[in-house]
Amino acid sequence: MPTRIQICAVAASLFAWASPGLADTNIKIGVLNDRSGIYADLAGEGSVIAARMAVEDFKGESKGIKVEIRSADHQNKPDVGTSIVRSWIDQDGVDVISDVPGSAIALAISDLVREKKRIQLNSGAGTADLTGAKCSPNTVHWTYDTWALAHGTGGAMVKQGGDSWFFISADYAFGHTMERDASAVVKAAGGKVLGSVKHPLGSSDFSSYLLKAQSSGAKVIGLANGGGDLITAVKQASEFGIVQGGQSLAALVAFITDVQALGLNAAQGMVLTEAFYWDRNDESRAWSNRFAKAFGGRMPTQVHAGVYSSIMHYLKAVEAAGTKDASAVMAKMREMPIDDPLFGKGEVRADGRAVHDMYLFRVKAPAKSSGQWDVYETLATIPAAEAFRPLADGGCPLVK
Repeated sequence: MPTRIQICAVAASLFAWASPGLADTNIKIGVLNDRSGIYADLAGEGSVIAARMAVEDFKGESKGIKVEIRSADHQNKPDVGTSIVRSWIDQDGVDVISDVPGSAIALAISDLVREKKRIQLNSGAGTADLTGAKCSPNTVHWTYDTWALAHGTGGAMVKQGGDSWFFISADYAFGHTMERDASAVVKAAGGKVLGSVKHPLGSSDFSSYLLKAQSSGAKVIGLANGGGDLITAVKQASEFGIVQGGQSLAALVAFITDVQALGLNAAQGMVLTEAFYWDRNDESRAWSNRFAKAFGGRMPTQVHAGVYSSIMHYLKAVEAAGTKDASAVMAKMREMPIDDPLFGKGEVRADGRAVHDMYLFRVKAPAKSSGQWDVYETLATIPAAEAFRPLADGGCPLVK
């Protein structure tokens, strides 16, 4: 008959086998985003709520893992963002940087976390360069990117006859890569790019840009911007009567918060590509209703969903790896399949790209909407294998 000491020893060994090295593990996650500017609605406090929901659902304390969430406003400035992250890592021991909308900031943070042997779980930035020539073994790009949006929205518009384009693009990393990727799609389909203009972040007057686009005679005006810039551009385009004059607007990156700000009268018929919609199925509705209760009734954006999903995958990888060491956890994140209620099944590739289905939506007419957040109809599901740039085409040095 085993002694009490032997029973305790067996129990202890079983716990060690189930959670190797995880007893009293403390993990700090910093949610870095725009909390006061043009991207605050699509990211901001909603991303912090999504991060807390992931921690709650993971139930880490029962597994010996304590997770702390903190947040800061990068003010859409790379120097501010890198200063915050450097302080978080050097002084506070933060392990993971989450969200990070703003492509220039995301690229800078990617370099920094690689240097510091930490991890970036990016949900908010768009540039496909994060998993291309500037890929990093320490960065995962989760939700969407410029290649996926260009091929989703741009490809759909060309198929519908929009074979001549003029771009109005934000003059920073995201706008440049979005225009580049969309132009490639248009030209590959036999279309033409008739011109483009660049505008600074946070522009309030798009009249000169819209006049150039209007005078170009292009069938499609591609808006390679987002957040408040996209909203302002669409509203002013309506004032100029651009759509009434026969030209189409292609919102190359748009969010449900943009549709809310524009209203269905202005946004109806707009085609866009997203990775998540709250009303897609029972699981997305259940999670989104929980989110809305914590966020004043507002439904989540795809960025919020990406923050939740990426943190959940990270925490599962920590548990499976038995350590929070960045290289071990990143290896486990690539090894483990993605399977969650928001993004479905997928994988994290060698270049750091999280691969999952994307969706082509059209904004409903007011008469077809049953309520404030009932805004999309699904035109197509873009399978994971087709939704993102092929692994061999990105130029990532991690791909062999």
